[in-house]
Amino acid sequence: MASAAKVEPASSTHAGVPPLRAGQGIHFWLRKLQSLTGIVPIGAFLLEHFISNAYATNGPHAYNEQVRFLTSLPFVPWLETIGIFLPILFHSLYGFYVWWRGDSNVGPSYPWLGNWMYTAQRWTGIVAFLYMGYHVYTMRFSGVHLMTNSAAAFTKVYEHFQNPLVVAFYFVGIIAASWHFSYGVWLFAAKWGIITGSNGQRKFGYVCAALGVVLVAIGVVTMVAFLTTPAAQVPAVTESLLMH
Repeated sequence: MASAAKVEPASSTHAGVPPLRAGQGIHFWLRKLQSLTGIVPIGAFLLEHFISNAYATNGPHAYNEQVRFLTSLPFVPWLETIGIFLPILFHSLYGFYVWWRGDSNVGPSYPWLGNWMYTAQRWTGIVAFLYMGYHVYTMRFSGVHLMTNSAAAFTKVYEHFQNPLVVAFYFVGIIAASWHFSYGVWLFAAKWGIITGSNGQRKFGYVCAALGVVLVAIGVVTMVAFLTTPAAQVPAVTESLLMH
């Protein structure tokens, strides 16, 4: 009589996200670089952008002065290209590639929260990418050129927000960008081995969730500042203003 096959005990699955390990080819380094660019410089720029836009809560003049300060920095085209545009393109396009190469892991067979968080991270990445593309095109490359006419900055955003569809899109974009960055901070800390163990990762998750809520709050308050400013206080875009 043949002996019964030995049944191996089911292996336990440890909670938490394991850090990335070396020796996985070029994609290991690309994933590390993508994770890093999500924090620096993209994440740093996102935080700066939220804070700079919040100057709108102090009125049109304060917002225009902040834009004037940023556009007067030296080497702005190089800073934009090397520190913003190229990192965002790499981070986004490689993220799309990773998602396209991967399999969906949500549904009845995969009920764990981490699977849904992973999927939400990818979808918010797409929304944030579209939002940033629209925002950069309309604010940077169309209409009044704010690099040379910073005094028209508040007026340009204000007029843009007269369209309810634009306001709705911005609201969704702010939520998506805030989620994507905040959860990205958690993933970065987990995968780089900065925060290890399920208990530490869970506690740090609360910190990142709070960060996301704060960013959404800042973005919403900033939008409200543009939407509630009386039209009489909004500078008219005249020839003299454009020459400012």
